Amino acid sequence: MEAKQLSIFLENKTGRLTEVTQVLAREGINLSALCIAENADFGILRGVVSEPDRAYQVLKDNHFAVSVTNVVGFACPNTPGSLAQVLGYLSEAGIFIEYMYSFANGDSANVIIRPTNLEACIEVLKQKRVELLAASDLYKL
Repeated sequence: MEAKQLSIFLENKTGRLTEVTQVLAREGINLSALCIAENADFGILRGVVSEPDRAYQVLKDNHFAVSVTNVVGFACPNTPGSLAQVLGYLSEAGIFIEYMYSFANGDSANVIIRPTNLEACIEVLKQKRVELLAASDLYKL
């Protein structure tokens, strides 16, 4: 249900994203899911990796600014309206989502969210019988 996500701060310059992926590759750490947000000065790569604690240390050792946050993963059908329904449950419960990223694979879509209240979010999703993804499953996608 809860999974560790890395947030890596990158200068907006050619090659920085490549450097992150090369460091992880050298260590045999898989980047399972990611999104990148940017502004004029820097970008933030948010991602789920196969070994978050080791990845954190490896990136720190290679002089990247990195932090770890907890996120929630869930699956829903890859059909129109499925995500809207789940997000509606959370909105009705007053749960704010700071950010989200997702990816579809066939008939299912996997979604990763960072809610402001992790415990309440998980409880709502359980009550509504939304398929929560175990951290171990997210790490090996």
